[in-house]
Amino acid sequence: MRKGNFKVFNLYIAATLVVAMFFSCQDNLGKIQKMQLTSRAPIGIAENFNLKYTDSGRVTSHLISQKMIDYSNRKFSFSRFPEGITLYFFDKHNLKTTVKAERAVNYDSMDVIELLGNVKIIKHDGALLETDQLFWDQKNEWLFSEKKFKFTDVDGSVVEGYGIDFNLDLTIINITKFSAESLINENQ
Repeated sequence: MRKGNFKVFNLYIAATLVVAMFFSCQDNLGKIQKMQLTSRAPIGIAENFNLKYTDSGRVTSHLISQKMIDYSNRKFSFSRFPEGITLYFFDKHNLKTTVKAERAVNYDSMDVIELLGNVKIIKHDGALLETDQLFWDQKNEWLFSEKKFKFTDVDGSVVEGYGIDFNLDLTIINITKFSAESLINENQ
């Protein structure tokens, strides 16, 4: 009788282990599925984001945004600024250029920021560039857009067109298609 009880006991233990393994695998499957879902989620969210870049102790740029959503946990990492962005650039003489957009995406691996929606660049002298989309190549300090743009110079001259690329301080500008209107001072 003891041998029979021992066999039943062993069978009971084996069945318990199989059932436990089965349920533990299901639990792991759920955890794996949950991990896959969270890998699509951002790694972090920052509110009232304020970042200053410096070079040799001098502030070269200043980024301000109400919200930054960080997706650096993805293969193609990026950060979104869904509630607007303001960038200030300071040249060697500490003259400020301001860039504003309704939203932006920073593509980390490419060193490119895409500015979207009512993009405005205001130079220290008052010159203004307006467009709906603008890319900023941070590595080469170059900006470009294929969208419609309007550039108003400090003297009131206006250039409108499609497709523009230029350096950060707007001293080198290339335009694809444009029309221009210049104010003439008749007193001179």
